[in-house]
Order: sequence, then C-alpha cells, then structure tokens
Amino acid sequence: MIDPKYIREDIGRLEDALKKRGEKPEVAREIAALDRRVRELKKYLDDLRKERNEKGKLIPLMKKEGKNAQPVLERLKEIASKIKEYEKELDEKEAELKEKLLFIPNIPHESVPVGKDEEDNRVVKEVKGIDPLSENPLPHWDIGEKLGIIDLKRAARLSGSRFYLFKSFAAKLERALVSFFLEENAKKGYIEVLPPYLVREEILYGSGQLPKFREELYKTQDDLYLIPTAEVPLANLHRDEILNEDELPIYYMAFTPCFRREAGSYGKDVRGIIRLHQFHKVELFKYTKPEESYDELEKMREDAESLLQALGLTYRVVELCTGDLGFSAAKTYDLEVYAPGVGRWLEVSSISNTEDFQARRTMTRFRRKGQKKTEYVHTLNGSGLATPRVFIALIETYYKDDGTIEVPEVLKKYM
Repeated sequence: MIDPKYIREDIGRLEDALKKRGEKPEVAREIAALDRRVRELKKYLDDLRKERNEKGKLIPLMKKEGKNAQPVLERLKEIASKIKEYEKELDEKEAELKEKLLFIPNIPHESVPVGKDEEDNRVVKEVKGIDPLSENPLPHWDIGEKLGIIDLKRAARLSGSRFYLFKSFAAKLERALVSFFLEENAKKGYIEVLPPYLVREEILYGSGQLPKFREELYKTQDDLYLIPTAEVPLANLHRDEILNEDELPIYYMAFTPCFRREAGSYGKDVRGIIRLHQFHKVELFKYTKPEESYDELEKMREDAESLLQALGLTYRVVELCTGDLGFSAAKTYDLEVYAPGVGRWLEVSSISNTEDFQARRTMTRFRRKGQKKTEYVHTLNGSGLATPRVFIALIETYYKDDGTIEVPEVLKKYM
C-alpha cells in the first residue's frame, strides 16, 4: 500500500510514478478525489455527532424548565437522517478507495532507470564463470534424456505440462543445491523458517499478490491458496506486530515449493524446465529500519551472487527499469545465469526492496528507543536461489562429452 502522503501532498509524483510504470496516471486524481470525499464525510459526521450530543443534553433541561423542545427534537431527527445518509456513503467510498489503492503499485526509487519493458533494463555487471566442459554444449532436456535423469513425459502423464520429474543424479543434485543454499545463507545470519504452503487470502493481500494477480494463483476448495513464493508467508510473519528497534534487522530464509499457474505464458518456454507450475526455491527475506534498507538490498544481492560464484557459473546482474518492476517493488536487481546449452540468460533471483509497501498492508511496525510513535519497517526479498534454472545452467555447463556431469566442489559433500 502506498503512503497516503502521495495522494494528499504529492499527487504529481504519484502520477509520474504510474506513468513510468506504464499505468494510467489519471487514476491518481480519481483516488485523490475519493480520499478528499472520505475525509469530508468523516468531518461532516464528526460535526453532526457532536451537535447531536449537545442537543441531546438540552432536551431534559428544556422539559424541566417547561420550554418547547419540539424544534430541537426536529433537528435531532434531521441529524439522525443525515448521519445515516453520510454513513452509507462513507462505507461505499471507503470500500471504493481501498479497492483502488490495492491496485496501485509501489513508487519506484529515484535511482531506478526509466523504461518501458525488459528491453530497457540495465546490465550492472557480468561475471565470467568456468567455460562449458563440452565443446558443443547440449540443452538440459537432451542431457536429461541421454542420462535418464529428467523424465518430462512421465511428469506430464502425472500432472500435465510444465511439471518435471527428476530421478537418480538429478534428484540428488537438486537436494544438494537446496542444502548448499541453506547452509551458506545460514552463515550470513539468515534464520531458517519452514512455513505453511497454504495461506489465507488476506496473507496474499499483505504481500501484494492480491488482488491484482489472482489468476496466477492456485486456490483450494477450503479458500486457501498455494504459495507462489515463500515471500508470501515471510512478509506476513510479523503481521500486526510492533517490533523493537534493537530487533532490526531480521534476516529470514525459507525453502519451499512454489506454485504458479503461469497464466498468459502459454507458448513460452515450452521445452525443458525453464517455466514451471511447481518448483523449489530458497527465499531470503529481511525486516529493516527505513534508513538501512538500501544498504541491506546491496548486501542481499551480494549474498545471492556469492552462491553463483561458488558454483562457478557465468551470471550477470540486471537492474530493472520502471516498466519491468514487480508490483510491490521500489527497486529490483535480477540475477541471471547463462545456460550454454539453450544459449540464454535465465533469471534465478529477483532481489527487491519494497520499502514500507508490504508493511503498510500487514501493519508491521517498529518503535525506536525512547519514542512513543511507531514507524513502518521496510521489507526486502530475494531468491537465494531458485533451483530449476540453476540446475539447468549447472548441467549444461558441467556436462562432458564422455556423457558424465562433473559436480562442483562445493556440492560434493551433499552428494
């Protein structure tokens, strides 16, 4: 949820932000008008209730003194009618305002490059890993079929398209990657959390997936949703809480499956395991003080990068432009690995600072020492890392012409 100051004090910045994100800027004026009407109605109601209370106290006094109380009674009747009318309108306007606000994305940080889509993203740096061990790198689906370790046909028979089944070496390698990610991130101070994989609807409103991305989610008959990322439960972990200043920053990580309908992506990445309905990921999450959040963003990026460096993979850091930013993000870096077999850069982590956007939705606050007033925390999230695309880059890089796959040194103890 955006800070109300943008509606009441800085409407021009909100319009500019929406325009840069490719949204309709005129929505800002509509919301501002609604907000004014809501505040106006609240003022009317306060004044009317005050008058009602004052006049209500006059009635017994007037009757005691033998005065005609009828004009006052008529006014009280008029006030009651007006209060009922304004309360009805207020309920309607507040609901409309809340709904519109829930569809407004976060305000991009001033450092975010302005652009329309991914073509305008900025490559910050590129890090060279080892050269592919095969002279003619194969795509992972060919390697998987040759070695009998990836079975997409049986996966499709079980669940349909965009699912995968790993066997033998592949299953071990995925498990090794998860263990490696968790152990390395723990060394950097991240506390491991194992959250539920099903959450209530309001939890998805808190993280920002709802209401805008409803079609991307899997919903059960019990009105619970399968999590699309562990960011969802982690963003709500301190929901409705007031933290102490000395508790911050808090670092969390969670290994979970992620479930995504991938609505609208039919025809894209149909071969292999590049785009899936279910995959595994280690998520990193931080709660910080506002003044520290951008330093913590850089640290989180370095933490995720260090995993790719240890695996010897070629990767690059991409700063997303305004038009490609996620809904909740104020600033985002993507980490992309190079997969030599498919000849593509594949995103394995999006590392974002949402500032107080999620905290306002979840009412997660903190109190500084000696202060009565509370402030919203800043929240950050990033993959550390997602397994399928790291897996792709690994086997395509480490596959050898003799039909074997070399295991990176850092993973051997887990294999």
